[in-house]
Amino acid sequence: MPAATKINTSNAKEKQQRIQRQVDSDDRAKPKSKPTGAMQAGARRYPAPPFPKQHHHPKPGNESDIKPAPLYDAPFWRGSGKLESKVALITGGDSGIGRAVAVLFAREGADVAIVYLSEDGDAEVTKQAVQSEGRRCIILRGDVADRGFCRKAVTATIKQLGGLDVLVNNSAFQVHSSDFADLTEEHFDTTLKTNLYGYFHMAQEAVTHMKPGSAIVNTGSITGIGGSKELVDYSMTKGGIHAFTRALSGNLIDRGIRVNAVAPGPVWTPLNPSEKQASDVSKFGAKTPMKRPAQPEEIAPAYVFLASPQCSSYITGEILPVIGGY
Repeated sequence: MPAATKINTSNAKEKQQRIQRQVDSDDRAKPKSKPTGAMQAGARRYPAPPFPKQHHHPKPGNESDIKPAPLYDAPFWRGSGKLESKVALITGGDSGIGRAVAVLFAREGADVAIVYLSEDGDAEVTKQAVQSEGRRCIILRGDVADRGFCRKAVTATIKQLGGLDVLVNNSAFQVHSSDFADLTEEHFDTTLKTNLYGYFHMAQEAVTHMKPGSAIVNTGSITGIGGSKELVDYSMTKGGIHAFTRALSGNLIDRGIRVNAVAPGPVWTPLNPSEKQASDVSKFGAKTPMKRPAQPEEIAPAYVFLASPQCSSYITGEILPVIGGY
């Protein structure tokens, strides 16, 4: 066998060591960086931890009780007819992300039907917010885990608003369980029935009436991508929603119906203050790279983007993370 050819690499070695010495010198010369506050890159300044310690009972929680109040009205958002003359049905639309989505949909020209579980006061506030945008709004009280209610909600939307173009599956049940052994079958079943069965029921009832150009937008979660050790059941359902989104998009593509999902990180809504301990709520969102949770109005534009045929006609089966940085 021929002898190995030796190549002189001393120049390359010296260059690498020279670079290393320079970087080491630069590191020693720089002062230690001081912790910075929460990132503010929006149209207005958003609240950041620490928040007032609070724990709101009972489930599902009222938005009116949360301090500071979640920001949903997006005062700097200018509508441009992205959803002109559309009809949207939003589950979990009384508060949090759902309320912010309802407001922006209305500002973009859509009439809105709101599905909610029991928070009558929150639902009325959302209805008034939609109507203040000059659009029609109906509110529908019921449980998305009940197939019969989902059918009635779709029927009422079509009867009262004249059609159904956009379905936003957003209802959710979340309660942490620190020890996996403590996660009861009733707890597990309730999470699955709300977060998975609810999306399945609503989508199956809605697509019967949807025309080409319609859209379904599901609410996933960062927990469905990376998991959460205290939210095993919730993470499981959110991962399922992501898979459901991708599978259903393929199933409906021949019908011209797009299906996508938004996967938020921590968002300042009733979902967490109604189930976390007060000390945890105070620090909610602090571990994100932006060092704060999102406000609902910061998440809602993603739903407008995925619902509007003007913005996303070539997008289906996608999961859009909105998580405050990696």
